[in-house]
Parts: sequence; structure tokens; C-alpha cells
Amino acid sequence: MRFAGRLNRAKSLAQDWKPPGEARTGRPTGSRRRRDHAMLPSMNEEDVGEPIEARLRRALGLRSIVLVGLMGAGKSTVGRRLASRLGLIFKDADSEIEAAAGLTIPDIFAIYGEPSFRDGEERVISRLLRAGPLVLATGGGAYLREATRVRIRESAISVWLKADLDVLMRRVRKRGNRPLLLTDDPEATMRDLMAVRHPVYAAADIVVISREVSHDRVVQDVLEALDAHLNAAAPSPIAAQ
Repeated sequence: MRFAGRLNRAKSLAQDWKPPGEARTGRPTGSRRRRDHAMLPSMNEEDVGEPIEARLRRALGLRSIVLVGLMGAGKSTVGRRLASRLGLIFKDADSEIEAAAGLTIPDIFAIYGEPSFRDGEERVISRLLRAGPLVLATGGGAYLREATRVRIRESAISVWLKADLDVLMRRVRKRGNRPLLLTDDPEATMRDLMAVRHPVYAAADIVVISREVSHDRVVQDVLEALDAHLNAAAPSPIAAQ
């Protein structure tokens, strides 16, 4: 049975997902590269003292948060912690594809090829976004599809987790399940992916720099960037220091 057909006929668990009833709160921290806190417009009086998580949940409404970026950028790890802070469910698109297909991502690539995988990926992401609001980590190539970018723009806020080459390579070398890096020169392959994909990722609503700092610090930067984008000012890149 072809992979695309299996995904089309697979019952989407996303239809049955419901956001958790409890929300969690925390204290936002982090620093801005382009915009200082003092430069942000003032909040309304009723917002003073309100946790950033509550403010963001209200501003998001029914929209989701979608993390995009290259493999190794930290989308899944940051996404889980971000969802926990906001009291939203978290979904990893690659994991959902594997569950629907009954195969691992490397097996899907090997048996059906990348084009078939991308077709199924597009459909899975579309179903997940219809089940929002949630925090969704996407595969590195998902955002390259125009139809997927349109769907994300219509129903979510996109966040590009951007990392330098050396950071990405240190992280991806810890795992051997990256089909696109099964080449004679993985670092050269990653450079090529960066050259092709970075200009597309730049269309995301928000850019957050993912460096070798604690994941919680990057999550805090994402929260601050979302707050600026949704409640106070235009989006600006955040660098985790």
C-alpha cells in the first residue's frame, strides 16, 4: 500500500485531541537584541502584573504556535516546554506521521521516497492545525511547501528557531536517524540545506536564535518574542545569551 494512501485513510487522532484544562504559569525572562524592554509600548492597566502566559493565551485565541527550522534547532525540546508554560498540548509532526504510517521517518524515506513523505507531511500538519490551539514542531522541510506556509499563516503564529552550523552539527551528531544527512559529507549537506531553506524560514512571523544555552532560556525568549509580536510591537529577532 502506498504511503500517501495510508496517510489519507489513517484515522486522524488530531480530531479527538482536546487542549488540557489546566494552564501553567511562569516568569518571563530573556533579553532582546534589537528592541529593549523599555522601548516597548506600555501595556494596558489591566495587563500590569498579569503573567505573560495568560496574556499570550488570550492574544492567541484559537491560533496555534508552529516552530520551524532545520534539524537540530531544538524545535521538539523547546516546543514541549513552551506548550507546558502556556498550558497547550504539544505535537511533533514527525511523530504524528510515524504513527499514521506505522513506519519510522527513515523507513518512509527509504521505501516511498521524499516526495511521498512530503505529501503525507502536508496533510498531517493541516489536520493538526485544525485541532488547535496547540504548539506544533514541524520537520525541517515542512515549511518549504507553499501550501503548508499558507495553512500556518491562516491559523498559527510561526517561530523560526535559527541556529548556527556548528550548533546544528553538534546536536544532529547525537542522533543517527536523519535521512537527509546520510551522505559522505553531512556538514556540507547541512550547509546546502541552510542555503536553500533559510530564505524560506525568513518568512516566519518571529525569529529566535537557538544557541548553546539552556532550553528554558530559549523558551523564555520565545515567550518574550511572542508577547512583543502579539501584544506590543512588531516581531524582532531574539538571541538567547
